[in-house]
Amino acid sequence: MSAEAAALRLGTTVAKTAADIWLGGRRRQQERHLTLAELVRVRVPGLRLQRSVERQFGQITDAVFDRLEPYLEHEFRGLDESGRQAVIDAVCDTFARADLSDEAVLAADANAAELIRRITGSVPAPVGLNEAESRLYEVLFAECVEYYVRIVRSLPVFEERAAAELLARTATLGAEVARLLERLPDRSLLAPDGTDQDTAFRRRYLELVSRDLDEVELFRRTSDRAAGPRVRLSAAYVSLRATGDDGSRRRTVRSLSRLRPDMSDWEEAGAESSGMRVEAGLSGASRVLLRGEAGSGKTTLLRWLAVTAARGAFSGELSDWNGLTPVFVKLREYSGRTPPNPDAMLDGIAGPITGIMPKGWVERQLDSGRALLLIDGVDELLDRERRAVRDWLRKLLVAYDEVRVVVTSRPAAAGADWLRGEHFTALHLDRMSPPDLAAFVRQWHQAVRELGDDLPCPVDDLPLYEQSLLTSLKDRPHLQSLAGTPLLAAMLCAMHLNRGRQLPRDRMELYRNALHTLVHDRDADRNVPSAVDSKLSLSDKLVLLRDLAWRLSDNNRSEISVEQATVHVGRKLRAMRHLDGLEGGQVLDQLRHRSGILRSPAEARLDFVHRTFQEYLAAEEAAEEDRMGSLAGRAHLDLWRETVIMAAGHANARQREELLGGILDRAEREPRHARTLRLLAASCQETLPEVSEGLAVRLEDAVSCLLPARRPTDPPALAAVGSSLLRRLPRSLGELTEKAAAQTVRTVALIGGVEALGLLAGYAGDCRGAVVDALIEGWGYFDADSYADEVLAGVPLTGRQVKVTHSGQLRAVGRLPGIDDLWISQFMTDLTVLGELHPLKELTIVALRGEVDLSRLTTQHSLLRLGLGGRASLKNADVLGELSELDVLHLGYRCLPDLRELCLGPKVNYLSVLNFDASLDLAPLAHERIRWLNLHADVLCLPQNVQALLTLPLLTHLRLTRVDVTAWLKAGTFLPPTVRRVSLRDCGLPDDLAKLDFPGVKVTFE
Repeated sequence: MSAEAAALRLGTTVAKTAADIWLGGRRRQQERHLTLAELVRVRVPGLRLQRSVERQFGQITDAVFDRLEPYLEHEFRGLDESGRQAVIDAVCDTFARADLSDEAVLAADANAAELIRRITGSVPAPVGLNEAESRLYEVLFAECVEYYVRIVRSLPVFEERAAAELLARTATLGAEVARLLERLPDRSLLAPDGTDQDTAFRRRYLELVSRDLDEVELFRRTSDRAAGPRVRLSAAYVSLRATGDDGSRRRTVRSLSRLRPDMSDWEEAGAESSGMRVEAGLSGASRVLLRGEAGSGKTTLLRWLAVTAARGAFSGELSDWNGLTPVFVKLREYSGRTPPNPDAMLDGIAGPITGIMPKGWVERQLDSGRALLLIDGVDELLDRERRAVRDWLRKLLVAYDEVRVVVTSRPAAAGADWLRGEHFTALHLDRMSPPDLAAFVRQWHQAVRELGDDLPCPVDDLPLYEQSLLTSLKDRPHLQSLAGTPLLAAMLCAMHLNRGRQLPRDRMELYRNALHTLVHDRDADRNVPSAVDSKLSLSDKLVLLRDLAWRLSDNNRSEISVEQATVHVGRKLRAMRHLDGLEGGQVLDQLRHRSGILRSPAEARLDFVHRTFQEYLAAEEAAEEDRMGSLAGRAHLDLWRETVIMAAGHANARQREELLGGILDRAEREPRHARTLRLLAASCQETLPEVSEGLAVRLEDAVSCLLPARRPTDPPALAAVGSSLLRRLPRSLGELTEKAAAQTVRTVALIGGVEALGLLAGYAGDCRGAVVDALIEGWGYFDADSYADEVLAGVPLTGRQVKVTHSGQLRAVGRLPGIDDLWISQFMTDLTVLGELHPLKELTIVALRGEVDLSRLTTQHSLLRLGLGGRASLKNADVLGELSELDVLHLGYRCLPDLRELCLGPKVNYLSVLNFDASLDLAPLAHERIRWLNLHADVLCLPQNVQALLTLPLLTHLRLTRVDVTAWLKAGTFLPPTVRRVSLRDCGLPDDLAKLDFPGVKVTFE
């Protein structure tokens, strides 16, 4: 099916559904399958009027076609013919099955997001689609519903029916008054004015969040009419990787074999293991401190979480977040003042509607446990302000202990244990691996298609640019290292597009070229009138921006009032004699409106579009104004780390001596900051063009003091030294402790490149567990085939878990000898690859999709432990009974919702069923010889036929999460006599029941 045919079919489907409303609704069953032309002839009298109506709906079809065809043209390239057909059939089938009547539209208040939520909850999702197909289906269906609602709202007949609906709702007003008064909410301290307006305000608030946060501004501007070209965040978002970041006290569970008899559930095992998708990490904890370097995507991730929560569109690991109310707090707005109380938390995002917010609404959302509190930018505050934020957050969580929280910071500003006392799980956003970068490039080019004519090349040429960049990245590994964060990757994509496929050599050149493009070249190249008429040259603009950046950084700020900025620009202009006559306000307006560097985060406020640009410009200003002494004196402060590193790149020879010499002098004088200062000096080598012999010796000595790497924070800092560090690292790890050896491996992996690959190959014979794990983890930073052949082929993999996170690794894993424990997080729709693997003892697949045939599992007859997760329809589940050695079985994320299809082998002792709902029937478990049972519900519910637990003859351990056991405990009859331990978590127990005692049974409440 071509993109044109698909777009035409969808357009016709939308128009036909709208015609049903316009022409009188679906009155007769036999009319459901009529074509639009046939329906018009049945419902509309007169040939002329029929032709007029057909033309109007033809125009509607064409309008939908024009919107969808360009998108499908690009998206279809990744699907085969059957996949394309399946997606379009699924969208059209859902439209046919969904209730899209005018009554349904009115019930949803003619709001597309609400209508989508209602349909998603009432119409089963299509089966048989793989991950790419499912994603395209969701996007297309949401788009079609959006078009449909907009079309229906414009129909004259809809206005009449809406008016009739309103009259119908008020016709019985007199009779309803008494009942309304009875239903008025009880007033309380938490709801002094009642809660009758809460639902209406929440709907309006979620619409605002969904619309206003769902956009990404590209790093360039093309007209005065808008702040800059923007694309939808929901279209541009790419999932990132995260690593558990709890330091020495991290509770990493490496494999199912290591699940202890305390029945720590599989979700927690996955959530804190390394190399996971960040969504999986977030799903395993209700309080998360998310740490990441500059540009790693922290803020973008929070915005995506807010938008997706507002739309109720989470799937997979985060599906139980649907229904949460996002509250987004940007801490930079509170620099120099007290963090907000709940009633002020919406000011930054929803200021225009806070005046109509019901009193106590935010407090009620927090108290209900259905709020998602997103706190961005701990690192953008001063140290003393961070302590105040921690105290503020601690008090907030004492008052509202059920709220979900995600807090972001750069690592230097908040350690992994910064919020450990508040029971936060720490995650670290990893650098993008080559497969992640390739996915980002594809998604970026797909997203910018929405800009249409606002591109530097024809839209049809975008696939050529995309493939050209992917080829360059594959052929030039140093570029992969350069574009390791979403910010740098996006800049690289934009520069490649704007500069005719020319790419930079290093990070400093990337920033410099991006600034030149944003600030001046783009407008000048296109002869934008305001750029042609401007007296400001590129150098003039950079002088002003540098001065502004330094003033912000010098005062430890990332934001300034427009009034103050105008004063600073005016003062700088007076020193620029060749620009006589220009006023500060006029020039500042031009910089705001025409460069992609400045923006207004709030009314009358100003900041840089990303803090990295502020740091780069402030560093250049420090070099221009010879402020190296000032930088050296601040080098121990985390807020100044990136500025110092880039200042080393801007500085001349004398200034480099002063800056780095001053830092190293301080390291010798100040033991308290010695390690921080030496790490910073080592990191500066990333940007240094050259150093004198004497300074080079001092830097070598400083690095020597840091080697070998010992702490989890060491590898990223040491890797910044670059490939020259590889010469200083040992050829063998034998003389290092296990911890130091593992961190050395991670350092080499982060540096990357051919030389690093050779060094890691020399480490492959080290059998120590932490070293082997680090070597396995390093697979994600190299070409999958090369690393498998040159490194992993020599690693003793038996007894160690090997993680497969992308398709390249999945293709290569069959060549690795000795693997007996495999964890696959790559999306899978079939299990054919299992037949190519060596016999496994443990297998975990967490991302099954579509319809999956389990018969391939019989090739792995030695399995002891098996975990299956994802969103899939499983066929031939009876083959599980043929796995004669299977001891532990985990079924998660609705992979097997009907236990009647389950057949357990003779040795299965441990069964875990995760993420079920009240429809789960426990009757098929009757008389099974299970010793350990773990039941983990999506939301608080009671499975059907719970009395089946009484018939489990060998059950000794029972763990229940979000299972409503109130009635069981009151009756005291739900436990078989063999049970010795029961663990209850989030089971909604009242205090009096929590005190019950069962003789001979240890009951714990989590």
